[in-house]
Amino acid sequence: MAGVPTTEIYHFQYGLITPILAYALSVLGSLLGLTCTARARKLEPGARRGGWLLLAAWAIGGTGIWTMHFMAMLGFGVSGSAVRYDIPITIGSAVIAVGVVGIGLFIVGLGRATAPRVLFGGLFTGLGVASMHYTGMAAVRVDGTITHGRNLVIASIIIAVVAATVALWFTVVVTKPGIIFASALLMGVAVCGMHYTAMAAVSVHADLPSLRLHGAGAGTLLLPIIVLVILVVVMLFYALLSMPKEEDMAARAFLERQHADRLAAQQAATTAPAMGVRRSRLR
Repeated sequence: MAGVPTTEIYHFQYGLITPILAYALSVLGSLLGLTCTARARKLEPGARRGGWLLLAAWAIGGTGIWTMHFMAMLGFGVSGSAVRYDIPITIGSAVIAVGVVGIGLFIVGLGRATAPRVLFGGLFTGLGVASMHYTGMAAVRVDGTITHGRNLVIASIIIAVVAATVALWFTVVVTKPGIIFASALLMGVAVCGMHYTAMAAVSVHADLPSLRLHGAGAGTLLLPIIVLVILVVVMLFYALLSMPKEEDMAARAFLERQHADRLAAQQAATTAPAMGVRRSRLR
């Protein structure tokens, strides 16, 4: 916008606290999501597996991505202007985040996980995550006009697609707790990297200060974020406690084999006399 002054903006107006908390939330949501997908893979296809995948979508999309996004946005400021958020659009961005992650998880998690499924799911989910971010940015209200640099927008979309593809691949292959935790740390880096790359593309062109900015302040977003974090922690403990340990699975398999052997022995015992009677009649 030629001739319009560019306003100074801040991404860390409260210091490192917002990016650190944003990364922690992203890791927490990813950790729960990967734990849930590991649990889902141990179940037969059906309603129970679908339920765990929905829980994973809420964890990764709702906490690992959307809540992380708005925690990071708490550090966003514009010189000489308040920052407000349009509530309906903000809620819409949350629905997009959970929805696209859920669809991606169902693409790779309900059928046989093949490379084309993972790639298609990653492309769809990555584009959806990018659309969530820019929908969330459309909810921002400041005294000025927000624009985005094209090159960094493209870079952020590429990061989103690559990160989503890798994340879906993690949901297919990771099972051990240590690997799940390491994967969650990596996913947190990717999600935060996508967010701050996209935010680096932002410019604000100043308008006259206005006292009529509509929407909620950043502090208003803290309550739903705190509630979501509490719910995620509760679900994480539930997922961890309900996941069968390898020793339990081995013991269950042993008991099932014993039961099958007893049934086979009983069947052999009942069929042997009958075979003997038939042979005597033949003689």
